[in-house]
Amino acid sequence: MKLKGWKDIPWGGLILEAGNAQKYETGGWRTFRPIWHEDKCKQCLFCWIYCPDGSVIVEDKKVKGFYYEHCKGCGICAQECPFEAITMEEESKFRKDQGGRP
Repeated sequence: MKLKGWKDIPWGGLILEAGNAQKYETGGWRTFRPIWHEDKCKQCLFCWIYCPDGSVIVEDKKVKGFYYEHCKGCGICAQECPFEAITMEEESKFRKDQGGRP
């Protein structure tokens, strides 16, 4: 088997096939995690509209939570929520390997 040379390897940051985002879990990059407070939520769906990663779970036209595997923790959802139903908390609180809860 011939090893690839530098000319054979594609440049980084290229999307080589359409629709491949679901294959890549990027949630490990987060510093902050969005926390949804159901009691404050008025189901306006602004978080879903503004989320650049499609990480807000919506079922039957209602927010149900987040796909943390794909959420990068940008905080746009919390910033755009007019009811303060989403807060951003440090990811380290939730990491098992750091003594946090899952």
